[in-house]
Amino acid sequence: MDLQQQKVHIEKAQNFMRQYRDPESRELKKLSANQFMDVWSHYDRDGNGYIEGTELDGFLKEFVSSANATDLGPEKSSLTDEMLVELKSCFMEAYDDNQDGKIDIRELAQLLPMEENFLLLFRFDNPLESSVEFMKIWREYDSDNSGYIEADELKNFLRDLLKEAKKINDVSEDKLIEYTDTMLRVFDANKDGRLQLSEMAKLLPVKENFLCRQVFKGAARLTKDDIEKVFSLYDRDNNGSIENEELRGFLKDLLELVKKDYDAQDLIEFEETILRGVGYDKEGKISRKELTMILLALAKQPPEDEQ
Repeated sequence: MDLQQQKVHIEKAQNFMRQYRDPESRELKKLSANQFMDVWSHYDRDGNGYIEGTELDGFLKEFVSSANATDLGPEKSSLTDEMLVELKSCFMEAYDDNQDGKIDIRELAQLLPMEENFLLLFRFDNPLESSVEFMKIWREYDSDNSGYIEADELKNFLRDLLKEAKKINDVSEDKLIEYTDTMLRVFDANKDGRLQLSEMAKLLPVKENFLCRQVFKGAARLTKDDIEKVFSLYDRDNNGSIENEELRGFLKDLLELVKKDYDAQDLIEFEETILRGVGYDKEGKISRKELTMILLALAKQPPEDEQ
């Protein structure tokens, strides 16, 4: 190891972010997909998908200190505890989009300068309207109907996503492979080399799981208007019933209320359980009446004629 390598090694050990700053200007350099993933993995030490608590404190200290040519490590940092509290408050206000008090990978992607194409994979200016759209995309890219999005299927998805975002096809095959590998490192929580339903759902977010609203948790009385809103949300073709991807989207949202990690088989079993409870009509559809029964049960409220 030569002198320069030793210097970089020491600085990296003292302050991980320093290696990504220009030595002269102290500005952050554009990160490749792999470099961004290295930063994420370094600070998300417990691998729970968030930089939070002491992880967040450590990141903020090193992020600020790395901009100072003489400020090498946390133990030598000029950042006081009071300054850290103020900095964290300003930082979270600017970058904690969902205001949950922690930084997820999508929020970190907005903070760090990255390759434009890779950054586009984290920028969903128009998140999916509902899980119905998500299930349609799932069906399209799970081309072998295995119940998983494998690496080659994920690569096809990312290629189409970039093509749609930029309206041009200028991403090399090597870059696509790098992006695919990186996204698997990020979202493949159980490290089986493919994405199950719950993992893909984190990559491709839905605007809101409507069923998470307080009204469905028994805090308020469900109204006919509430039920009509839910029915309209899932009955995308307005044919008077919830079926096919509409039904699977609804069931996915229901399943998320009770299970954090789930796959396609979980969804199938959940579908059988739920539909058996409402007198499944064997046509694979849910009517307004059946939806009402499910929502009342979810909100732990008696049917209207018993209220």
